[in-house]
Amino acid sequence: MDEKSLLHTLTKVVNTLAASGIDFAVAGGCAVYARGGPPSDHDVDVFVREDQVRAAQQALVDAGMRPVEPPEDWLTKVYDDDVLVDLIFRPNYRSNMPELLARAEEMRIGPALAPVVTATDLMVDKLLVLGPHRCDFTPLLPIARDLREQIDWGRVMAETEESPYARSFLGLVEALSVAEVERSGA
Repeated sequence: MDEKSLLHTLTKVVNTLAASGIDFAVAGGCAVYARGGPPSDHDVDVFVREDQVRAAQQALVDAGMRPVEPPEDWLTKVYDDDVLVDLIFRPNYRSNMPELLARAEEMRIGPALAPVVTATDLMVDKLLVLGPHRCDFTPLLPIARDLREQIDWGRVMAETEESPYARSFLGLVEALSVAEVERSGA
């Protein structure tokens, strides 16, 4: 997937959702890119409220995208030609979407101006995906390095403390001097 196609789809998604009055924030790789991290080459991720996900999907279908109903119960999808758009309403089964959207910051991503999730929320989301079948830290290290000054590492630690994978990654980030992770009680 080339960057130009992703930015074209992202612009279409952002403009359509904004015109439809949908509360949303750009997440995932496009949010990392907006915040100065490596470019995304995969898909467009957008966080939306659960009570607006069907309206968001319909608005994008009305804009020429085709819907897909995945088996997962925390997102839905549309395609803009070959570009996948994930409409995520319960990231990592967390129920704090209103707070995530309220913290989002308006940023420019290519030609689009859109709310973008915070770097802290991005890192929390990426760390909570880690598990026994998905434990590769390699793609996370450049993100942590590029966004390190934008991330509240103490909050990341607090929100991911139940995950041994997140704790391991945070230890690695600290050992590599990418960031100082403040541990409670220290």
